[in-house]
Amino acid sequence: MQSGLKKKLFVAAVALGFAMAVPGAVVAGDTIKLGVAGAQSGDLASYGLPTVKAAELVVAQYNAKGGINGKKVELLVEDDICKPEVATNSATLLVTKGVDVVLGHICSGATKAALPIYKEAGIVVMSPSATNPDLTQSGDYPNFFRTIASDDAQAKTEVDFAIGTIGAKKIAVIHDKGDYGKGLAEFAKVFVEKSGKAEVVLFEGVTPGAVDYTAIVQKIKRSGADAVIFGGYHPEASKIVSMMKKKRMDIVFISDDGVKDDTFIKVAGENAEGVYASGPQDNSKNPLSAASIEAHKAAYNADPGAFYENAYSAALALLNAIEKAGSTDMAAVVKALQTEKVDTPVGTIYFDERGDAVGVGFAMYQVQNGQYVEVKK
Repeated sequence: MQSGLKKKLFVAAVALGFAMAVPGAVVAGDTIKLGVAGAQSGDLASYGLPTVKAAELVVAQYNAKGGINGKKVELLVEDDICKPEVATNSATLLVTKGVDVVLGHICSGATKAALPIYKEAGIVVMSPSATNPDLTQSGDYPNFFRTIASDDAQAKTEVDFAIGTIGAKKIAVIHDKGDYGKGLAEFAKVFVEKSGKAEVVLFEGVTPGAVDYTAIVQKIKRSGADAVIFGGYHPEASKIVSMMKKKRMDIVFISDDGVKDDTFIKVAGENAEGVYASGPQDNSKNPLSAASIEAHKAAYNADPGAFYENAYSAALALLNAIEKAGSTDMAAVVKALQTEKVDTPVGTIYFDERGDAVGVGFAMYQVQNGQYVEVKK
């Protein structure tokens, strides 16, 4: 079945099934519908809200010049609070409303849960932050793309920094048991073991949302580790770091882009000082990066948050692909994404056959005087 027809039939079927639950759901119209899905509430809202703002700015930019092929771009936003069970509902609602492409989801677990729904509907999805390697490397989701490098690249960056720059010999690898955190930690463990220059002295998961992380901190202390690599998000990282400081443990703490967020610094306070985290490469020398940040400041009177530039770039890439393809048909959009380069805040990019952006990568940052600063290897 042709993907365009398949999409229309699937949307119609879903719309009928959810008509009672979603009054007034839109399934057709004269606009190009850009969906945005991610955490806009809850503990991880600081990751999802910047994506909404990025999409708002890019949509306004497109509509100011007349839209795409005579059609204005309409924004449809759903909150999945970064939970897989909610993400499936968010995806279904967006499909019901006739979404053409989706910017999101934010967390890897939520993205993985939602992707089969979009695939069945013939809808292209692009995440600014879902880094789990299997999302592209499994080959299960030809409709999925992302503007951030995957966790194997991120873990390699962290391990190379821990061993080559910090000089760590004994590393405790901790994770939050989720698709994102555990996946990254497993790659880190492999890279440490393959290095031949350091050893993993502890590998263990923690329970997200726990009030007290004394037990894992004591295990880290007993392990004799001189560095910790943590895979997960800022709520758990802030508690673990604070407990380590309380126990007067002078151990290097290295984490990921789930922690490279100003919210971590706000929550952990002075305990955040000295913490290292990997994050998307610095794009400050890119004029489009500077322009996108200034646009955010002008519109919202604030600096942008986590993954903003990746989200801004994803929105540009999706709409550019629709414009170049002259269609919202999945096959046509996929082809345009893989063949048409687009200038974005993260660079001039296109996407490989797996859906990964060519030309993006990670850098290392450290909290210095209350803000993240890039550090060189």
